[in-house]
Amino acid sequence: MSASSESVLALRDVTVRYGATTAVEGVDVDLAGDETLALLGPSGCGKSTLLRAIAGLEPLARGAITWAGDDLAGVLPHERRFGLMFQEYALFPHHDVTRNVEFGLRMANVRKERRRARVAEVLDLVGLRGFERRRVAQLSGGEQQRVALARTLAPDPRLLMLDEPLGALDRALREHLVGELRDLLAAARVPAIYVTHDHDEAFTVADRVAVMHAGRIVQVDAPAALWRRPADPWVAQFLGFGPTVDADVVDGFVRTPWGDVRTDAAAGPAIVVLRPGALIAAEGGPVAGLVRSRRFAGERVALTVDVDGAPAVEVGLAPSSAPPDGATVSLALDLDAVLIYPRDS
Repeated sequence: MSASSESVLALRDVTVRYGATTAVEGVDVDLAGDETLALLGPSGCGKSTLLRAIAGLEPLARGAITWAGDDLAGVLPHERRFGLMFQEYALFPHHDVTRNVEFGLRMANVRKERRRARVAEVLDLVGLRGFERRRVAQLSGGEQQRVALARTLAPDPRLLMLDEPLGALDRALREHLVGELRDLLAAARVPAIYVTHDHDEAFTVADRVAVMHAGRIVQVDAPAALWRRPADPWVAQFLGFGPTVDADVVDGFVRTPWGDVRTDAAAGPAIVVLRPGALIAAEGGPVAGLVRSRRFAGERVALTVDVDGAPAVEVGLAPSSAPPDGATVSLALDLDAVLIYPRDS
């Protein structure tokens, strides 16, 4: 939680069940009044269900959700003053931007003069001033995303919830818009929960990231701390770390197929996970590998390299120095890029 703000939203032992199936189990997490929290996890892990439970759209089997200390049990969704933005946006394509953005205000019977003033405020915030009379069907995907955000912000919610808001867009547009969305959330000055399966999105947008697995939150950390030390091998692999091998810690060293690494970990069976780029090409390096294949990746060539007794690893080199398939390369292990976990983790 942000050090500069107290918690406004608190979840304690939140559990959601569908019959005999538990979708969310025992979730405890807080949200500060000045932060964006990402719920990050693979499809089916329970993150959207948890968001719906916070919105009041799913009943709790157990636990409590409070806002500023007040229990939300029995508070209807529209009474919670939470804004929810879905992946599909659900805009009215044949209406203009104004009619879309003011929809929630109309439902709340806000007077026309105030509606128009508020529409102007939020369109200015999302960078769409002058788009009032544009038809939604004529807008680009990125512009539609901003209209959807403006509509969610128009009723002045005290919490903003976004469920895979960039999921319907192609990769290039998502990468372009995620930075804009981060800035928009900061400018809106509304606490937010952002659901995504993409860790790059989560790291860009959020102040803290809550990683979900099988209905549970398994780690909550700032992006830098999460990347530096995933809580367990599953989190590390979900973030794209690897390869992963079983090993043993003996006499202060963990013995891996790529060499021995000094460690403070307790003696016994261990799991070793390598960060991306842990093995680097180095003339005279102690590890020999055979280039299985090459893949052009922009400013570098990604080599898939086989090492005896170990899973294949990816090694990046400049195109001018990348060896051909079948060549032998010497590798060195970056000791700071080795993560060691007890095997029972």
